[in-house]
Amino acid sequence: MRKIELEIVALSHSITQTHSYAVVLGEVNGLRRLPIVIGGFEAQAIAVALEKMQPSRPLTHDLMKNFMNAFNIELHEVVISNLQEGIFYSKLICSNNDDTIEIDSRTSDALALAVRFGCPIYTYENILNSAGILLDDPAGKKTSKPAGSPSISEHEKGAEDDLKALNIEELNTLLQEVLEQEDYIRAIAIRDEINSRKSK
Repeated sequence: MRKIELEIVALSHSITQTHSYAVVLGEVNGLRRLPIVIGGFEAQAIAVALEKMQPSRPLTHDLMKNFMNAFNIELHEVVISNLQEGIFYSKLICSNNDDTIEIDSRTSDALALAVRFGCPIYTYENILNSAGILLDDPAGKKTSKPAGSPSISEHEKGAEDDLKALNIEELNTLLQEVLEQEDYIRAIAIRDEINSRKSK
């Protein structure tokens, strides 16, 4: 089966499931999108790596990367290999010296590691056909944000408006508080608001 390369184009609250997030993967040089519902901790792990944040202590996926590097294990690619009853299954394609092995993984963990290693993410045509969404864009232009720019869902727009009511000093104080609580997704929104004001 031909593999199709994907990239992370959005990370937002899931509209269908409370207390969950959706990571949206986009077909590279294409218009199809593959939304995957993940948990809050997994979303945070992906967001931290996308935004190149440096937590005070290594998160689980940072620990895994450090462990793999210490034993010369290289992560070459992540493959979302199967979809059964709405659950995505993934594999980590790794190598150590001359051996190449496939390791079963939850898709959210595989994506968090892919971002940290900078390795490609793939899936197969049948998975995109059954779970993907085709963007209706007659101009042929991508309408999503680029990788590394998690989008904000309608559900989060109220929180975004709350940030606009704060001044820079209050935003910086709030940013420190949420970083101490390790709420990195909220920290991204606050940091983006601060940056947008500085650029004006």
